[in-house]
Amino acid sequence: MIRDSELSPSPDRGRWLEVGTVREVGRLAGMRLEWDALLDESDAGPFNAWEWLYPWCRRIAPERRPLVLEARERGGVLVGLLPLGLHALRVAGRRVRRLAFLGETHVGSDYLDVVARRGREEEVARAFAASLWELRSHWDVLELTDLDEDSPTPRVLRECFARAGAELEVTARHECPYESLSPGESFDTFLRRTRRRDNYLRRRRWLERQEGFRIERTEAPGALAGPLTHFFRLHAARWASEGGSQGIRGRGVEAFHRDATRFLAERGRLRLYTLEVGGQAVASVYGILHRRTFFYFQSGYAPDWRHRSVGLVLVGATFRDALEEGLTGYDFLRGTEAYKSDWSSRRRRTVSLRVLAPGGTGRWLVRREEALRRGRELAKRVLPAPVVERVRGWRRRASALRG
Repeated sequence: MIRDSELSPSPDRGRWLEVGTVREVGRLAGMRLEWDALLDESDAGPFNAWEWLYPWCRRIAPERRPLVLEARERGGVLVGLLPLGLHALRVAGRRVRRLAFLGETHVGSDYLDVVARRGREEEVARAFAASLWELRSHWDVLELTDLDEDSPTPRVLRECFARAGAELEVTARHECPYESLSPGESFDTFLRRTRRRDNYLRRRRWLERQEGFRIERTEAPGALAGPLTHFFRLHAARWASEGGSQGIRGRGVEAFHRDATRFLAERGRLRLYTLEVGGQAVASVYGILHRRTFFYFQSGYAPDWRHRSVGLVLVGATFRDALEEGLTGYDFLRGTEAYKSDWSSRRRRTVSLRVLAPGGTGRWLVRREEALRRGRELAKRVLPAPVVERVRGWRRRASALRG
């Protein structure tokens, strides 16, 4: 068994790694510089950053006990991280210990993954798989959600756990629209290959004629208070008629984003856009810059300005800036809303991996989820569509109140 602060050698293909665990939020707080340096040397996505996961532990899930695996070379250099957390569920009167990614709930984290030095992803993933199997007496179900299906991690973990005889399942999760940006391509050229060129240009010209029209981009940590307040208000207003937002709900989540945006801004990774007309903020976009890609995280707009396409115009501004800065990608993250397809032509997919520990109670969690799924499918078949939508709205409002 690997104990906290104890390192256990895990040889792989002639190399030697030490795999240890970090189990206290206090220790995570001191890992920022080392974590950031490793992320910069990896291909892992933005939601694996310390700036995202540390405030998640503090604001969203303080009851979860961190179980972060770290892989180090013989000299102590950090080459890999697997940010996990452990929590207990009650299922049919039984206690189920679930080990899952930090950042997995409430905040829409896509592309969660092993963070490994570029070129060593498979080696590090194998070392972590071996360590997780050694620790199987500490968890009943290992559930890793929203991995990029093109990452080597799902394949490597699946191979390793299957070889050990574990019961596992890989399932599809979300589609994430994105677009590749060509070096040197102008915004006008890019617009010609979208579905929104004429409408965008017409709406932009109308807005430019309005008094007080401006688009402001905020990046500095000390300038976030006002734009972030506008964002929360506009995001809530946008989703109010549909029972509330699934992305940002409740004061705990807002507190998380106030922390995360400040940390991201300190790293030069935040892009917060606000569109104003006549001194009034009417649209907002919350974006993250990571490895020469703009990640469109969330947005909002004033419902009474919807017919003026303020959201469309503001998204266009984010594309213009991305092209002018020489970025190579624009990622809309999860969700296949029609407006995303108007701006993008490609899709990524995320997957989840579930492993059951032998002799554990994880199977009860699987049975409960299967029962819930069958209940939802039955409701869709026998209830009128308006009733199903009304129930979903009630659930969203109840979830927002709980948040």
